[in-house]
Amino acid sequence: MSRLIEKAANIIPSERQYNWQTTEFYAFVHFGVNTFTDREWGDGKENPEIFNPVKFDANQWVEAIKEAGMRGLILTCKHHDGFCLWPSKYTEHSVKNSPYKSGSGDIVREVAEACEKGGIKFGVYLSPWDRHEQSYGDSPMYNQYFVNQLKELLTQYGPIFSVWFDGACAEGPNGKLQEYDWDAYYSVIRECQPGAAISVCGPDVRWCGNEGGYTRKAEWSVVPKFLSDVEKIAAKSQQIDDGEFSRRVTNSDEDLGSREFISHVDELIWYPCETNTSIRPGWFYHKHEDDKIRSLDDLMNVYYKSVGGNSTFLLNIPPDKNGLFHENDVKRLKEIGERLKKDFGVNFAENIEPNIKTDGETAEISIRLNNKAEISKFVLMEDIKNSGQRVEEYEIYADGELLYKGQTIGYKKIAILEKPVKTDNVLIKITQSRISPNVSFIGVY
Repeated sequence: MSRLIEKAANIIPSERQYNWQTTEFYAFVHFGVNTFTDREWGDGKENPEIFNPVKFDANQWVEAIKEAGMRGLILTCKHHDGFCLWPSKYTEHSVKNSPYKSGSGDIVREVAEACEKGGIKFGVYLSPWDRHEQSYGDSPMYNQYFVNQLKELLTQYGPIFSVWFDGACAEGPNGKLQEYDWDAYYSVIRECQPGAAISVCGPDVRWCGNEGGYTRKAEWSVVPKFLSDVEKIAAKSQQIDDGEFSRRVTNSDEDLGSREFISHVDELIWYPCETNTSIRPGWFYHKHEDDKIRSLDDLMNVYYKSVGGNSTFLLNIPPDKNGLFHENDVKRLKEIGERLKKDFGVNFAENIEPNIKTDGETAEISIRLNNKAEISKFVLMEDIKNSGQRVEEYEIYADGELLYKGQTIGYKKIAILEKPVKTDNVLIKITQSRISPNVSFIGVY
């Protein structure tokens, strides 16, 4: 067991995985023909002429998500209906046959350029399931079609930080179930965008297991290799549009990386978690949901438990038929940004050198603040880039009083106290770790 734990402690992220993790909080944007049909899943029979966002402004999107403190944007370049937001030369079911800019528009390009201008990262979602393409179900032929479209997105729109796949799958017009050639997809991404993290149905980033924003109490980035088996992910993915899936919370896999759990597996990998949910009940825009925006407290709770729980937070904001974020969504995003600035604007421990005592797998870190301050939150970070994820249990004290007990830290942990305390004397005890702990940052707020 000790040899396995030492091995687990020394598994570190790839550069692309680390860069993805530091993005922390970023936007998903579901936009397409469903926006105009008031549906969540299109059937591929839509007339491209319905797509006409007359006031579309990607800069409005970028400014709104920046106000929230987001650092990236992933666009649904093609959803299950097969309609492409760029003028793909491999299909007629695209923006090139819409009234938008008289068929000369390219939504993907405008979003990519707005992201570059705004200084945020750009990512692409491309649905493997295509309900319009006639070759779907003829596996070799469709796989080549899909690779061709991937290459268009990966070679024409600048740097891509994330390529996001889901495992939605069905039968094609020939009655046969399409078999995705994941290895071919991954190969072209590595070739064209080596810095891009391949998310969810991919080798770089693991899905949290639900679309409701639920997070684990202890999230490990070092997990069994079998969790990256895309066939298992695809088997658990959404097969029908029944509205239930987006609200489902899966608890069955609560523990994915504890000592006990990994003691039964042969191979471990760095496979971090992403938490995704929508600001509204649906993923695409529906006018009747304008007054159903998730509350600020609800969204902040997801933020604290995802970004502050060794995951990332991918929040969907759907544009309306004009091609703009609705004012209610924009207002909520601004409120998120204001709350984050309020909560984390002043670090009472900034520029204070902590006193650190280590003893094998444990450590004590004491911090004497310059003045007594009312404290309600702590931020702890491990040096995952160089020494992986190691801390298994820790305790936080102020003036000798136990304030908080936790398990994993990983990239970032936001520890929220039940009630604020006034103190100038903080002690953090690492009571169990996988070999020597390496806490790289402590914030006191």
